[in-house]
Amino acid sequence: MPERPIALVTGASRGIGAAVARSLSDTHDLLLGGRDADALQALVDELPGAKPWPVELTDHQAVADAVADIDRLDVVVHSAGLVELATVADTTSDSWRRTFELNLFAVTELTRLLLPALRASQGHVVLVNSGAGLSAKPNWGSYAASKFALRAFADVLRAEEAANGVRVTSVFPGRTATDMQRNVREQEQAEFQPEHYLRPESVAGPIVSAVHASADAHLTEIVIRPS
Repeated sequence: MPERPIALVTGASRGIGAAVARSLSDTHDLLLGGRDADALQALVDELPGAKPWPVELTDHQAVADAVADIDRLDVVVHSAGLVELATVADTTSDSWRRTFELNLFAVTELTRLLLPALRASQGHVVLVNSGAGLSAKPNWGSYAASKFALRAFADVLRAEEAANGVRVTSVFPGRTATDMQRNVREQEQAEFQPEHYLRPESVAGPIVSAVHASADAHLTEIVIRPS
C-alpha cells in the first residue's frame, strides 16, 4: 500500500483546526497540535492515522526538538491563534508580545523548520488568517497587526518557494462559531450568537479544497464571510 500524505495541523484541539483535521483525515495521516491535551487525545482517538503533537508553539527550542522527528510532511495548516481586544491606549507591550509570539513568530519559526520536508514533497503551507488581516478596526490593534504581518509573510514565502514547488494559501475567515469567538464576544461585552457566524466546517471545506487542488491550480488567497 502506498504511504498516505502527512499533514500537521496546529490549533487542532477545537474550532477550525479540529474541523480541518476531520476533513483531511480521509486522505491524510495527521499530526495534531494543541494545548488542550484531553481534547487533542479525544480527536486522535476519533481519527485513524492521527497522532498528538502537543508542542508549545511559542517555545522555539521545544518546536525545534519536535520538528527533528518529522522526516516527511506534505501539508502544514497553521490554525492556532490568540486575540486580546483593547484600544491602543490600553494595550500593553506584554499583550502585543503575546499576540505576535503566537500569531506570527510561532508560525514563521515552525514553517522555517519544516521547509526542508515541505520542499522535498512539494508541499503546501496553509495560514488561517482573519478578516482582521484585511481590514483593521478599533480595539483590534495587536491582533490585526499580527494578521497583516502574517499575510505579508505568506506573500513573501509564496514568492520565495514557488521555484521549489511549495504552495502557500492564506485563508481569511469572518466571524466563526468557535471558542475563540465566544471569548471575543465576552471581551466585546456582547452576546455570542453562533447562528450568525460561520461554522468551523464551512471554513475547513475551502481549506481542504485548496490542499486537494490539482497541480495546475494554486489557491493563493481565500476569503470566507458569513452569509
